[in-house]
Amino acid sequence: MAIDIDTDTDTDTDTDTADPARRSAVTLRVLHETSYAYDAPVELAHHLGHLRPRDTPLQRVCEWQLSVAPQPDVADAEAEADADAFDPRVMVTQGVHQSVDPWGNHRASFSHSRVHDRLVVMSSFVVEIAPRPVLQPERSPPWEAVAERLRYRPGAGFDEAVEFTLGSAYAPREASLARFAALVFRPGTPLIAGALAMMHLIFRHFAYKPLATSVNTRAPEALAQRQGVCQDFAHVMIGAMRSIGLAARYVSGYLLTRPPPGQPRLIGADASHAWVSVWCPVHGWVALDPTNAVPAGTDHVTLAWGRDYADVAPLRGVIRGGGRAEPRVAVTVEPLAQASDPA
Repeated sequence: MAIDIDTDTDTDTDTDTADPARRSAVTLRVLHETSYAYDAPVELAHHLGHLRPRDTPLQRVCEWQLSVAPQPDVADAEAEADADAFDPRVMVTQGVHQSVDPWGNHRASFSHSRVHDRLVVMSSFVVEIAPRPVLQPERSPPWEAVAERLRYRPGAGFDEAVEFTLGSAYAPREASLARFAALVFRPGTPLIAGALAMMHLIFRHFAYKPLATSVNTRAPEALAQRQGVCQDFAHVMIGAMRSIGLAARYVSGYLLTRPPPGQPRLIGADASHAWVSVWCPVHGWVALDPTNAVPAGTDHVTLAWGRDYADVAPLRGVIRGGGRAEPRVAVTVEPLAQASDPA
C-alpha cells in the first residue's frame, strides 16, 4: 500500500505553543475498577497488577488506594512489612503485597485460597501533573548517530536506554518494521523529528478498531493489518524504532477524555491507555502518543513503563476453576483542581 509521507513535525498541541513556566499543573483523579463474575467457583487464584502510578519529575502522586474483594489471604506479619507500608499516601487492602519491578514500577500481588465466584479490584488515586518542556526537534542529533551510540558493546558502560533497543515479545526487531521506520527516518533526520513524523504516520494510516486485534497481537501483525487499538499503535512504533537501533519503551496509563460541549462526563466511560517514550541524548525520554498524534501532556497519567504490554499489564492472574469469565473494566479520569500560576 502506498503511503504519503508528511515530515512536518509541528505537533500543534498546547505543550508546544505556550511557555511551560506560565502554565499551570493539573490535578486529576483516576478510578479504575476491574470486576469478574465467574461462571463457576474459583478454588485458588494468584494475581499480579501494575495499578499504582509512578512519581516522575513531572507527575506527583498525592494519594493511592487499592481495594480487593473478597479480601486476599493474609500472610504473616514479616511478609506483610512492605518497604513503603508506612507511606501516608498509600492505603491497600490487607493481604496485598507491594513490590517494585526491574523498571521501577510498583506492583501489587495477592492470592485467594478460599472459594469465591466474584472478584472486584478498585484502584483510586490523585496525581498532579506539570506541563512538559517545549520540544525542539531540530536540536536532537541525527538518528544514525544515536543508533550507533546505543549499539551494545561488551565491557562498555551500562546505559539504561540500551535495553530498550532490544526486541521483546510484542515489539520485536523485524525487517518489516525496519522498512516502515525507513519511510520517515531518512539519512540525517534529527531523531525527535523522525519520531514525531512516525507518530503522525501511524495516526494517519492506521484505523482505530477495538475488535480488530487481541491483547496478544504483536507489532508485525498490527503493521500488516494497519488497524487496532492504542496498545497496537504503541507496539508498532516501538518495534519500528528498535528495528533501526533506537530506544523506545511502552508506557501504560490513562488519558483524560473531554466530552462534547454541553454533554456530561460519563462515569466509567474512559479507558486505560498506552503510548511510547523515545530516548534522545539531548531531550532524555520523550513521550509521544501515536493514537492521538500528540506528545503526552497534562492529560496523560503515567502508570508504568516497560519493554511492552507484557511487562505492565494492569491485572493478570492464574486461577483454578472459574469457567469462562471476561473482565468488566470501568475507568474514570476527572480533573479536580488547577494549581495557580507560579509567582
